[in-house]
Amino acid sequence: MRELTLELLKDFNMLAALFWVVLNIVSFFLVKLDKKRAINHRWRVPEKTFFVLAFAGGAIGTYLGMIFFRHKTKQALFTRGIALFIVLNAAVFYFVFR
Repeated sequence: MRELTLELLKDFNMLAALFWVVLNIVSFFLVKLDKKRAINHRWRVPEKTFFVLAFAGGAIGTYLGMIFFRHKTKQALFTRGIALFIVLNAAVFYFVFR
């Protein structure tokens, strides 16, 4: 029984890590998409979407996208808000994977 529990825990950790990686990749490229649409004066990704993704675990991808694509870096709400979510994500990541 104990071996089964450990096996399920390993599977959960693997799924959680995969979810986290995919979420950060999606967040990163969503920043790219929003930047491209901003340049072309087209429909934009709602700011709420960035914060929901960052809260759910995609804060690092969002932050890296902001820096890499030079997008939303002058908005204090984004720079501070995403930084706060990075700290929150790191805490959750620590407690899930320790």
